[in-house]
Amino acid sequence: MSEVLIDDDAGVRTITLNRPDRLNALTSSIMAPLADACADAARDASVGCVVVTGAGRGFCAGGDLKEGGADKAVVPANSEVGSRTEQGFVRLRTFMETSRLLHEMPKPTIAMVNGPVAGAGIGIAGACDLRFAGRSASFLTAFDRIGAGGDFGSTWFWTKIVGTGVARELFLLGEKLSADEAFAKGLYTRLLDDEALRDETMIAARRLADGPRMGYRYMKANLNNAEDWAFEAALDAEALNMGLSTSATAMIWREKKKAENPDG
Repeated sequence: MSEVLIDDDAGVRTITLNRPDRLNALTSSIMAPLADACADAARDASVGCVVVTGAGRGFCAGGDLKEGGADKAVVPANSEVGSRTEQGFVRLRTFMETSRLLHEMPKPTIAMVNGPVAGAGIGIAGACDLRFAGRSASFLTAFDRIGAGGDFGSTWFWTKIVGTGVARELFLLGEKLSADEAFAKGLYTRLLDDEALRDETMIAARRLADGPRMGYRYMKANLNNAEDWAFEAALDAEALNMGLSTSATAMIWREKKKAENPDG
C-alpha cells in the first residue's frame, strides 16, 4: 500500500498522507515519497493548485516515534558519511524539503486539515498558503513533550503567520487547541463542518487552478518576499513582477482566444 497517494482533477493535485492507522505519523518510508511528490507537483505545468491532506480521521500526528521517525535507518558513524548526528541532520533536512517546496512552489497550496495535526504536521500545514480545517481538527505543537526544538519549518512558519507572541505561546506552553480555538488565533484560514470540508476545499482549489496562473506565480513571490525583504527591495520586486505577470497573462489570454476562434 502506497503511503503517499496522488490524485489529479482539473488542475488540482491532491497529495494524501496514507497511514490512517497511525494518524499519518511520519517515518522515512512516507517522508521521502512525500518530498518527491511535492517536487513533482512543483515542476508539473499541468498542476495549478496543490492540496495536502491526510487519510482517515487525521491530518498528520508528527513524527512516528514508535517506528523510529526520521532516524530509523541511520547507519553507524564512519569516516565517509560522518557521525550519527551529521547523518540525522542530512536525512531530516532532505525530508524537510516538503515544507520548502509547499511554501516556495510558484502555485497556491492548501492544507486540508481533516483532523488532529501535531509536531512536524504543523510545519507542513504552516508551509501551505491556506489552511482549511474541519471542526474535528485540533492543533498541537507537541515538541515540548519530547524535548525537541521543532522541525519542518514549524517555528519559522508560525512566527510569520501569527506573530512571535502567539507562536511562543503555542510552542512553549504546548497546549492542545480545538478547531475553534485554533481558528480564533488565526491558525486556520477557514473552519468548516467536517462533511463540507472536502467539497469546499476543492471549490477553492479549482478556482485557483482555473485562475491566472502566472498572476498567482508572481503574487506568491511578492508575498514570500514581504516576509523577509526590506520594503524598498520588495517594492522593486513588485514593480518587476507586475510587468512580468500581466504580460504573461495577456499572452496566455491571447493564445486562448486565438485557439477558441482561429479564424477571427
